[in-house]
Parts: sequence; C-alpha cells; structure tokens
Amino acid sequence: MPNINLPRLKESLMELSRIGFNPDDKGIYRSGFTDADMEARRWLIDLAKNDGFSADMDGAGNVWLGYDTGKHEEDSAVVMGSHLDSVPAGGMFDGSLGVMAGLEVMRTVRDHELNLQHPLKVLGTAEEEGRFGGMFGVQAITGDLTPEWILSAHDADGVYLADEMKKQGLDPMGALDAAWQKDQMKAYLELHIEQGPVLDLEKIPLGVVEGISGVFKWIVKLKGKADHAGTAPMHMRSDAFMGLADFAHEIQRIIDEWGTDMSRITVGKVDLKPGYPHTVPGEVIFTIVGRDMSEDVMKALSEACERTLRAISRRHRLHFEYDEVSWLGPNYCAPSMIDLMEIKAKERGWEYKVMPSGAGHDVQFFTHITESGLIFIPSVGGVSHAPDEWSHWHHIEMGTNLLLDCAIERAST
Repeated sequence: MPNINLPRLKESLMELSRIGFNPDDKGIYRSGFTDADMEARRWLIDLAKNDGFSADMDGAGNVWLGYDTGKHEEDSAVVMGSHLDSVPAGGMFDGSLGVMAGLEVMRTVRDHELNLQHPLKVLGTAEEEGRFGGMFGVQAITGDLTPEWILSAHDADGVYLADEMKKQGLDPMGALDAAWQKDQMKAYLELHIEQGPVLDLEKIPLGVVEGISGVFKWIVKLKGKADHAGTAPMHMRSDAFMGLADFAHEIQRIIDEWGTDMSRITVGKVDLKPGYPHTVPGEVIFTIVGRDMSEDVMKALSEACERTLRAISRRHRLHFEYDEVSWLGPNYCAPSMIDLMEIKAKERGWEYKVMPSGAGHDVQFFTHITESGLIFIPSVGGVSHAPDEWSHWHHIEMGTNLLLDCAIERAST
C-alpha cells in the first residue's frame, strides 16, 4: 500500500495557516468571501498548477483541482475535499485539513504512477462556515440554490452575500452554473477533525462517520424600551436583555422535554442596543443554532424555542420576531462507504469508531447525489473553532492514508 508524504502535507498546511493569521490572538480569520478567504483560494490554485494539476474556481468561489489518472477527463470523478473558509479566530485544521489531504492524495497517486479508472478531483468549498446561512459552495455544486436565496442571504451584521461576492469580482448568479450532474461524480470523500472530545477521550485514532446532524439557524430580535438605568424602576422596565437571559435559562429544559442526547441549542452571537452602561437595553439581536440527528426532533426544538420566546416576551413586555436563516436536515453517509472505510482501516490494523457527527460538513449535501463518506481524526481536548485547535501529526497521517486507500479503491473500478 502506498503512503502519503507527511512532511510535504505538513508544509502545505502550515503555509495555508499563515493566510488570515492574526498574531494578536493566534487565530485564523478567513470568513467567507473576505480578502483573506479569496487569497487562500488563489494560493491553492497556484500551488496545484505548480504541481502540474489542473486548477480553477467556479462561479460560487469553489476551488477545483484535478488529476487525470489514466482515462478521459469526462469520466465520473472521485472527489475529495472540504472547505477553505474559517470562523473568526479559528484554527488551522478545520476544513483546511480535508482540502490539503486531498491534494496530498493526488500527489501520492501521481508519485506512484497509479493508473486508475477514474480521475481524481480535490474541492475547496466556499462559505461552508455559514456566515450567510447554509453551506453556500456545496449547495451550488449540488443544485440546492435559488436566485431568491442568493439575493436575500445576509450575515448577522446585515451584510449581503451578493454584495460581498461582487466585491471579490464574482457574479452572484454565476453560482447557479456551478451545479454538477449526478453522473459526473462517482464518490465523495472528506477527511475532517472531529471538533469534539470523543475520539481524544477514548484514545481512538479514527472515526468512521455514519451521519451528520441537521442544523437550523435563527436571527432573533427582542425589542423593548431603552430607559435610564438609574431612574427606571425594575418592575416597570421592558428590558430586552432580561428576555435573552430568561431564554438562556430555558435551553436545558427545552432539550430535556423535546430533544435527545444528540440535541444542541446555542446562543452564539449577541448585540445589545444601545449598548451603554447607564441605559436599560431596549433591543437585543441574537442567534440561535439548533442541532439533532432527527428532523422531527429539530422541528420540535424549534417550535419549543418559539413558544418559549413568545411567553418570555409577554412577561417582559417585549416585541419578538425571528428570521430562519437556514434549515439543513440530517443526512447519512452511504453504508457502502462506511463498509469500505472499516475494511481499509482493518487492513492497516488501525482502531476506529463508527460515530455520528454533531457538526455540519460539506459531505451532508453530497449524500444527495453520490456515494459519500466522512473520516474523523481526534481533536486534542475536543477543541475547535478556536486558536488552540490542534490534532497530532501522526493522526493526520493515519487519516490521510485512510483517505488515500479509499480513494484508490473507488477510482479503480
């Protein structure tokens, strides 16, 4: 069995991590369609072309790298990839690992002059982290976008997706031309850090993912009345922050009554107005993100959140409204791909765990159009979406070699 070149993969990952790096907090800032995000995409295209691979960007900002392994380019491709964008103050492996591991697989296949039946493709998706809601790049590829959504999508600060794309020289409607037909893709494989503590705590080096949790995202507004913090009696206030605080205390009850052990509800971003120490907050805008492996449970959680917020708003004399930015149902990886990953891990004598993913990944959309699978490696301490996100290099090597084995198998028949 061929093996990947870990020092080469490490060098590429380290170089990519410098794009958008903030020396003050040690985090990476490559939010979707920012200058740093686009710089990373151009860097990857140049790197791949210098390696002799094909490389370009589609209308949605997705980067595609290609290697013709012996047959015609129009043959259905085995695609490997993940995303290049990051959350603010993110880590160096989230998403980036899957893209660079895919490139290393192509390099290894080339180095060993393997003559496969299907071409290999590497994908660096655009805007996976949901700055504008959803997973824009992969939704473009799978045909899950509409003109109305593209033009109406905006982030939590009210910045529109279409405007940001135009700033980067992209035509927003060009994303509609990025869709692939089902017969163009033989399989999709993704390597990702777990972003949770399970593998690290159980000392298991590999995860074979059986399914991806669904996720919904709201932007909520509670509007009361700004007032003087010294003269307004406590019982006469319409304090928007108190509405948010009461809801935060209700989250565990909502999960206990309507959720499962896979349910998650998170308030992640809060904006208080007018935001002055001596003024009672008259308005609060915040996000709610809910997750579960069952769409029925997701619906029950969202309905419970709405009921609770309406009751709290009446109690505090607040006006309540919300915008459902995105709704992504749960998806399950192909049983045939799960079997393949287990077989290949056993052939190398590696321990693994079949497990669900609580976080969303590009693979969940590919499950609709092709045989798809997801490999996890441990995140040290379960940390992700933070500057101290880390995975050990020996786990990265194992995960990339498993990706290599599965890609060769699928591209050989």
